Amino acid sequence: MFENRVLRLVFGPQRDEVTGEWRKLRYEEFRDLYLYNEQLRVLYSLPNIVRVVKSRRMRLTGHVARVGEGRGVHRVLVGKPEGKRPLGRPRHRWEDNIKIGIREVGGGGDWMELAQDRDRWRALVNTVMNLRVP
Repeated sequence: MFENRVLRLVFGPQRDEVTGEWRKLRYEEFRDLYLYNEQLRVLYSLPNIVRVVKSRRMRLTGHVARVGEGRGVHRVLVGKPEGKRPLGRPRHRWEDNIKIGIREVGGGGDWMELAQDRDRWRALVNTVMNLRVP
């Protein structure tokens, strides 16, 4: 919210193409907050931070999946933690987030095999970046 408010202050009012009048972008003109923020993003051509985080997570995972199995970072990615998990809703592991990201773009199969093919994995990362995520 703070970032969007600052952007509206920095960029100021916009000129309406139809009437030619200057106006401020106001929340009351939109039915929900998502449309309001999307309009702000379109006006100022900002990337959606959720898409950026998801695509960078996928890109890093592809890199780590291709390094050798003996490397520590690879063992952290595919390893299973020991001990008991706390009560309540279990937290997502890194691998769980990757599976969710692949499922969102309609991919299936083993993500580790998919990550071995750089071109297919890069296409998947680009798809995640361009995905419309609320």
